[in-house]
Amino acid sequence: MADTTTAAGGATTGERVTRSLVRDVELPSGAGTLALITLDNGLDHTKPSTLGPAGLAGLQEAVSRVAERAAAGEIVAAAVTGKPYFFVAGADLTSVGAVADAEGARALAAAGHAAYRGLTEMSVPTFAFVNGLALGGGLELALSCTYRTIAADVPAVGLPETSLGLVPGWGGSTLLPRLVGIDRALEMIISRPAANKPYKAQEAVEIGVADAIFDAADFLEQSIAWAAAVVRGEIVVDRPGPASAEQWQASVDAARQRLDAVVHGARPAPYRALDLLEKARDRDPDEALAAEEDALTDLIMSDEMRASVYAFQTVNKGKRPTGAPDADLARPVTSVGVVGAGLMASQLALLLAQRLGVPVIMRDLDTERVEGGLSAVRSTVERLVRSGRMSEDAGAKVVGAVRGTTAIEDLASCDLVIEAVTEVMAVKKAVFAELEDIVSPETVLATNTSALSVSTMAADLRHPERVVGLHFFNPVAQMPLVEVVQADRTSPEALATAFAVAKRLRKTAVLVADRPGFVVNRLLVLLMGEIVGAVERGTPVEVADRALRPLGLPMGPFALFDLVGPAVGLHVLTSLREDLGERFPRSPGLEKIVADGTPVVLPAPAKGIPADVDPALQDVFDSVAGDRGAPLDEAGVLDQVLTSLTREVGLMLDEGVVAGPQQIDLCMILGAGWPFSSGGITPYLDRTGCSERVLGRRLNARGVADVGS
Repeated sequence: MADTTTAAGGATTGERVTRSLVRDVELPSGAGTLALITLDNGLDHTKPSTLGPAGLAGLQEAVSRVAERAAAGEIVAAAVTGKPYFFVAGADLTSVGAVADAEGARALAAAGHAAYRGLTEMSVPTFAFVNGLALGGGLELALSCTYRTIAADVPAVGLPETSLGLVPGWGGSTLLPRLVGIDRALEMIISRPAANKPYKAQEAVEIGVADAIFDAADFLEQSIAWAAAVVRGEIVVDRPGPASAEQWQASVDAARQRLDAVVHGARPAPYRALDLLEKARDRDPDEALAAEEDALTDLIMSDEMRASVYAFQTVNKGKRPTGAPDADLARPVTSVGVVGAGLMASQLALLLAQRLGVPVIMRDLDTERVEGGLSAVRSTVERLVRSGRMSEDAGAKVVGAVRGTTAIEDLASCDLVIEAVTEVMAVKKAVFAELEDIVSPETVLATNTSALSVSTMAADLRHPERVVGLHFFNPVAQMPLVEVVQADRTSPEALATAFAVAKRLRKTAVLVADRPGFVVNRLLVLLMGEIVGAVERGTPVEVADRALRPLGLPMGPFALFDLVGPAVGLHVLTSLREDLGERFPRSPGLEKIVADGTPVVLPAPAKGIPADVDPALQDVFDSVAGDRGAPLDEAGVLDQVLTSLTREVGLMLDEGVVAGPQQIDLCMILGAGWPFSSGGITPYLDRTGCSERVLGRRLNARGVADVGS
């Protein structure tokens, strides 16, 4: 049972208190005594330790006691480590969300500094033995120490606060740039969180966050021996000096330019972090920490933070899929067939071979297509090996596991077959009809369709119950979402197998009903259709493209069209119009873009800078214009898009496409890049008043307003 504590600001929260347990360790070779603080929340290895108000208070008390002993000459060093698999996973976000007012927010910010500063200012060297995951406030705790060792198997080290509407405000914005330099600090605090890309252990050593790396098997023993060598003066760690003031400012200015190009001022947190980093070079410690507290105080009370925490909680809960059958019903998958050898099929084959570790057979109609798919697998693996993201042995194993064929009979022994052929119902039905005659009665048949009815696809089979939808997103390796589509007659066994495969592929699976476009494509295509429709009615292309910037989406609508592919977008739009009616209207402009092969965006000017819309698009839309209405301004376009999205989300919930609004939010966050800072689509529509205006009700009865409760 969780310890119940009172958060800053007086709110009650179920903080699971992380205790600070202190013991003495005799350093080897008579180097003296080290006081070791172990942080442990008392739960098993699946429940990470976090720090809330009570945990911080306990840590501060423990550090104070250790500091007194250091001052008295009783110890020669102090160290902090965590329970197995976790150093500290960060601040307790429930406690952060429970803060009721600015006074409470400032108290929570100050509590982190009070607990950590004792390590920075102790009269003896302090060490962080980073034995497991260290994120946010956990990494800031390590940064507060003089030295850091890290276990080789630590999976994630980072400062993700700006993706959660916060800043590293317990010392991170001040200490990190002084330790690793401004450029690496900008990457860790601004760039990496936006890409959800923390560092692994070896990377942490390479950039200077950690000073030494040791094998996990005897990590603590090796770290203690290393600390003893430091205390004896046998090991000296060199720290690079700060960049010149001019170089420091130039790096910050360049980062601000990139941020403006992507965020357009839509989110305050990364800008506040950038302001802190800009001044970190020359501020004295008191001034620097006061600035961190000011920033945290403002951001903790912001809509962005509460929305981000709701999104974070929603994504975490999504790891336990709502509505999934008992996992024991899943059938064993020891070999997989992929029908098709195009872009999606080759990506699927690679991922299946890599993550499932089973043989994969990729089948297409002719040798040329099969060879193209196999070549795509080989070239991707070679790129991963060159970059160090895959070992040569692992790469060879993956390439060896994928083979190609033109004979569909070669799929007869597969336990699971996924079709990834062209989005034409007759073609997909023909594939399944062929497969049913050759595979085992136990084989599960899955479709990667992006919008077509899975029930219709399976209707003419002798065993339609074996068919399930597994809708992956492009690029397959990077996109974390899989929509698992339950057709009218999908069996619990087929459904359980789909969820089990998604889990083994390290994807978040969301159960969706067999309705047109499922979740992501239904809403994204509607959004893009409204943008195109506004242009066709006279709104300039650039105005329409800029209109969605307040949403903080990762790219503009026309860049999204370019990523998805205009032909794919047109196909899905046409399919949805056939099933759902004229709220998915015909687009003469998009039809001409596809017919003529007109480029949608210009080449990106630089890494991290989004591409601009190709000016030729305006000519295309002008050439197909009929009777045009008055052009809309950016606010008018945004209002039109949000009105349509609100109406559609309401219809989807009424239709039971998913279990509830949280599943729609999860799909849009992981499948469409809907930003954490908005909390997902339903809280955003509620918070902006669109839900009440269009539907007369909130979409999400819980949502952002209840974060921390």
